[in-house]
Amino acid sequence: MAAIAEVLKYEGDNSTFIWKHPSEDFNSLTQLIVHESQEAVFFMNGQALDLFGPGRYTLETQNIPKIGKVLNRSTDGVTPFHCEVYFINQTVQMGLKWGTDSKVRYIDPDFGIPIELGASGEMSLRVSDSRRLLINLVGTMRGIAWEERGAGFTKSLQNSFRPLISTAVKSNLSPAIKAGQFDILEIDEHLEELSAVLRERILGGFEEYGLTIPQFYLTTVVLPEGDPSFKRLRELHTISLQTRMIRAEATVRTARAQAEAEVTAAERVTELERQTTKTEVARREAERRIIEAQAEAEATRQAGYAEAQVMQAQGITKKDYVAAEVQKAYAEGMGNMSGSGGSAMGDVIGLGVGLKAAGVMAGQFGGLFDAAGVQPAQPPAAQPAAAQPVDEMAAFKAKVEKLSVMKEAGLIGEEEFAQMKAKLLADIL
Repeated sequence: MAAIAEVLKYEGDNSTFIWKHPSEDFNSLTQLIVHESQEAVFFMNGQALDLFGPGRYTLETQNIPKIGKVLNRSTDGVTPFHCEVYFINQTVQMGLKWGTDSKVRYIDPDFGIPIELGASGEMSLRVSDSRRLLINLVGTMRGIAWEERGAGFTKSLQNSFRPLISTAVKSNLSPAIKAGQFDILEIDEHLEELSAVLRERILGGFEEYGLTIPQFYLTTVVLPEGDPSFKRLRELHTISLQTRMIRAEATVRTARAQAEAEVTAAERVTELERQTTKTEVARREAERRIIEAQAEAEATRQAGYAEAQVMQAQGITKKDYVAAEVQKAYAEGMGNMSGSGGSAMGDVIGLGVGLKAAGVMAGQFGGLFDAAGVQPAQPPAAQPAAAQPVDEMAAFKAKVEKLSVMKEAGLIGEEEFAQMKAKLLADIL
């Protein structure tokens, strides 16, 4: 029978995930000490019975309810059954290295050139389900770590999960690069995005065994610098980059020219609007002046109309006004005739001036009276003049002489002169 252990505690290093205590078949008063970030699983007869968190425990029936009455105190507290204790380290194991066992094939989507990439990195690992890890992975081994620790650790987690990691990376690295449209020559700028994608693809395989991956890092993508295909790919990428730069510069120039054209067009529109505004102002000013002139003319017409109404109210007729003006003009004409020395020429000129002035005044005031609705008075019937003894021939000559003067002065035409002369001659015959 194995030696009786009084105290059970973890004696492995921090890089070990699961460590089996070497003591087995201990008595019921054995002390179990579980530190922080640890768990302990009690096995009996190959069956995981109870799980203990951080603390100090005395292995008695009341503390191990699943054992029940199997502990036989008649045998001095020593159980006849096979008992084991596994300690699980739940700290996060960081800096665990990984790498693919072969190259990752990548075909450039732009040029169709195949190249081979190398991929490696680091990860952190933590136990998420102690019982599942023990049952599915550890079995009867003394323990398990990321790397092998002694003869009892028949295999390590690194060896166990290397195929899973390698397969997941090789299957998903190239699609992730293409999905992200990452330039293979600038792949180092996108390691963080690629790491997140690969972690999601790998995580499920670890959770199946009670493990989780807090962080997963793709730290290195090895490019085949000496491969002729890669050199050709680099040249083509350089040409493509130069072409894009030329196109970008052309686009910038086009955009600049378009912007300048738009500015010029805007300036033209502004100038046209300004000119249109000036033209509109001038047009409105002309319309205003026309309206003022029309208003002034209407005011003048209304003033004349009012004056005619006043005259009508005072009983002044058109005939009276015209007669007065004719008499005035005749008087002026007669004055001119007297001032000319009583000659025939002076008489004719004075008479013509007086008649012309009377005609003008009669036309002006006649229109005024017509506008006011004043009807001219009918002249009285002409009274026969008293017979005066005259020298008919002398009078005829004088009248003909006056008609000649009027014709020469342009007051009458040749036809009128002939008609008047014939009438005078008929009167004396």
